[in-house]
Amino acid sequence: MSLSLHDEVTKRQSQLMTRRSLLGSSAASVGAIALADLLSSERVSASEPSAANSVLPHFAPKAKRVIYLFQSGGPSHVDLFDQHDELEQLHGTDLPGSVRGSQRLTGMTSGQKSFPVLKALWGGKRCGSHGTWIGNLLPHTQKMADDITILRSLWTEAINHDPAVTFINTGSQQMGHPSMGAWLSYGLGTENEDFPAYMVLLSQGSGKNPGQPLFSRLWGSGYLPSSHQGVMLRPGANPVLYLQNPQGVSRDSRRSLLDTLGQLNRMHAEAAGSEETLSRIEAYEMAYRMQTSVPDLTDLSDEPESTFQLYGDDARRPGSFAANCLLARRMAQRGVRFIQLFHRGWDQHISIKNQLPRQCRDVDQASAALVQDLKRLSMLDDTLVIWGGEFGRTVYSQGAFGSPTSGRDHHGRCFSIWMAGGGIKAGYDYGKTDEFAYNIVENPVHIRDLNATILHQLGIDHERFTFKFRGLNQRLTGVEEANVVKDILA
Repeated sequence: MSLSLHDEVTKRQSQLMTRRSLLGSSAASVGAIALADLLSSERVSASEPSAANSVLPHFAPKAKRVIYLFQSGGPSHVDLFDQHDELEQLHGTDLPGSVRGSQRLTGMTSGQKSFPVLKALWGGKRCGSHGTWIGNLLPHTQKMADDITILRSLWTEAINHDPAVTFINTGSQQMGHPSMGAWLSYGLGTENEDFPAYMVLLSQGSGKNPGQPLFSRLWGSGYLPSSHQGVMLRPGANPVLYLQNPQGVSRDSRRSLLDTLGQLNRMHAEAAGSEETLSRIEAYEMAYRMQTSVPDLTDLSDEPESTFQLYGDDARRPGSFAANCLLARRMAQRGVRFIQLFHRGWDQHISIKNQLPRQCRDVDQASAALVQDLKRLSMLDDTLVIWGGEFGRTVYSQGAFGSPTSGRDHHGRCFSIWMAGGGIKAGYDYGKTDEFAYNIVENPVHIRDLNATILHQLGIDHERFTFKFRGLNQRLTGVEEANVVKDILA
């Protein structure tokens, strides 16, 4: 661990009085015994790291940081990355029941009497030296085909948004688990004490508006110390709420207040054995440092005009996906460990012909620009960039075939993402689906495998990276089998 306050508490924890030791010392009290039973399910030794995590990374990492461009709502892999020539002939025919099999369908299409197949509605072309197919809605992505690996065989059990987004971000469909960024903050710490290890940016696309809701638990710390939760940066003059001093409070007086408050909190931590108290001190100190570091981060006046030509005019508009991509590059330059952009609006159940082109225009140029910018700065090799959502979309039409109001339903059985940099092969395809882009026929990659691979590139063995909670050694990849996708590694 690289955060000094966490080091301090773990060294002293065995000597501090916890609630459990207090109750044990007064075991003759019936009330204390009852209270101990009520508290038994709470975290008691949460600050004690597993011996397996004592030295991280476990091996030499290929990547120092991650930029995760999360496309919330489920981009259509059929239209963007996974076209099959057979779909031209199958267009308009009914998807055979044998292809659908026993897969659960959402309540939005389970009652349809027919499931007419839709080809990639905007077409696409073979791109790069290896001739990978990318849809025409992503012309800038087409141009960087030789820089990315496309995984076409990702899959998940979740079929609805909230459990699916929670699953891919935390390793569980159940709420309460730490996000990937929180895990990495806990395990690897930060490279710059003036910024949190995990920062989050949100944007609303022009596809489905408003998009599916995103809750702060998606970048939360769960049962890890709260100092590892993601810090969300907002657009505008006040990027982090409550960061600035109140009117009339000088920076010197704020420093004096924090020093006094820190002393009181340390006294409380010694008396109660509470690591969360020390996490609170960390939060105050980080906020104090961010009072100067965040304004410098968000001030784009030092960016040349060529930057905005690269990312597009939208990069001048605070809160847009393009502006967030530019901020992500600036965060990476400042040593932020895990940067996550959530872009809403990919839930094309209806009016896909109107919504999907607009949604793609939001992200295409800026996503490609980020990769090219990192490459220009010689940062792509040690920065892992990931682009994708929680699941894909069905090959069949939701709604009447050919209707302007029709769309595509959720599809978790197979979907596509792309990855770049950070020790991932450049110009490579992995995985294959059937002629309907509906089932995986080669090299399935569960989202647990994806997360194991991300950790591996950061030098972490996902099986050894644990945190004891409720008597279990919890992992980002859960208790089921997960494997690093070694075939995509450079």
